Amino acid sequence: MSTPSSNNYAPPKSVVADVATDTAGIVKASRGSRLGAVILDGLIISIPLAPSYFAAFQAAMHGPKFNIFSFWAAVAATGATFYLGGLIVLALLVLTGVFVYQNGQTIGKKILGIKVVRSDGSRAGLARIFWLRYLVAQYLFPIIPMVGMVYALVDVLMIFGEARRCLHDYIADTIVVRA
Repeated sequence: MSTPSSNNYAPPKSVVADVATDTAGIVKASRGSRLGAVILDGLIISIPLAPSYFAAFQAAMHGPKFNIFSFWAAVAATGATFYLGGLIVLALLVLTGVFVYQNGQTIGKKILGIKVVRSDGSRAGLARIFWLRYLVAQYLFPIIPMVGMVYALVDVLMIFGEARRCLHDYIADTIVVRA
């Protein structure tokens, strides 16, 4: 029979020990270092073409009518400055691809000592980082009319959650950690 203090209809109870995971020794990157890496990457890629953009913007603004076509015509008119800047950007993109392939780091992430890994702490491959994390999650989803604006906002704001993961991290099953 049952004792007066026991409940015959209660679910069974058992003691379960916590299971140690492979991510026990991983230290996630701070929000500030992630923001700093994005800013550095943007500056590194933008600076080589800045002289062409500055000259083109001034030429287009002083022209008879400013539009996107006159701006790009003015950019192309800067000639050697534009082409040299374009070659530098191309070289930086190749270098970034090599760093991402080797360590899961862009140039900015390498400077700040952080990297992208799978959520279990294993190495994230170039295809996962490029296709899921950057192309699909950060470039294709945001261009969807109306939904893209909401997606982009939610993606960025999720960094403030306890897990410190953006929506693109969940899509690619990645985390950003200290290198």
